[in-house]
Amino acid sequence: MTKRHVRLPPDAEAGLEALVTEVDERLTAARTDGGESTCEVVQDVLVDLHGDREAYERWESGKSVSAAERVRLQGYDPCNSTLESEYYAEKDEERFERSKHLQWLWRQFDATPMADNIAFALRFREMLANHLFDEVGENVRIFKGVTFSYGHNITMGDNVVVHDDVHLDDRGKLTIGDRVSISDRAHVYSHDHDIVDQTEVRNYHTVIEDDARITYDVMVTAGVKIGENSVAGARSTVTGDIPAHHVAVGQPAKAVRVKPGFEDDVTFEEGSLTDNSEARELDYTLPEGFVSFDEFERPPELSKPTRRHRER
Repeated sequence: MTKRHVRLPPDAEAGLEALVTEVDERLTAARTDGGESTCEVVQDVLVDLHGDREAYERWESGKSVSAAERVRLQGYDPCNSTLESEYYAEKDEERFERSKHLQWLWRQFDATPMADNIAFALRFREMLANHLFDEVGENVRIFKGVTFSYGHNITMGDNVVVHDDVHLDDRGKLTIGDRVSISDRAHVYSHDHDIVDQTEVRNYHTVIEDDARITYDVMVTAGVKIGENSVAGARSTVTGDIPAHHVAVGQPAKAVRVKPGFEDDVTFEEGSLTDNSEARELDYTLPEGFVSFDEFERPPELSKPTRRHRER
């Protein structure tokens, strides 16, 4: 075993468990019984997590607050915030509304001192993942600074570990199997941009199979499959599928060996990885009458994509 069991003092454990249970129950009720909205729950929890209850109630009662205080207090309400993914044209507006509120709670929790208390923070994020992700297994461990595009397009299996400052892009779809390990600063993508018209976005299904390891500072490009029990070596750029039980390293990553002990299970596929992303492209259609804008205001010759996204 590489880890040991660590337990908090009983009083601390009881307090943390009570908070996680309370927030879990309120978020569940917000989705099912028509009482508090998810937005209201998030706002209320953040006020207390940031220790701002007194100032918040003073402001709510109509008493004077400074301009900076007002912006801070308003910011606990997810409806007073915007996320980058809010600007994505093809997003599912109905699903995104709740996901945005939950993402805001996740991100603002990570800005509190409690986010460094591992015993508490892992449990709090696991609870949030059960509300935010499309599906999530048992005993997931998600560390500080992990970000998503939406969250609701992620499926995650049992006993997954995601370390600090990882980005899980689920603008398309992201499936993560059981016992997967994703190390610090890795970036896993499920969307890409046209090489000429960068406003033209193509979405993909990116897959990380059971027991795979994405090591430090790896980039996995959209539509890739990381095979069962395979390893993407540190700082690799993975632009094609890694076969099961293989080790791939480099920029771009190439298969260099089969993991020791698995030589009889697979045939070594040496060299460049095969790009099968086109088979995993997801289709979408923008709403009728949708009005987009090009933030770069580029000339027309730079607005002709080499290939448009796959439409329904």
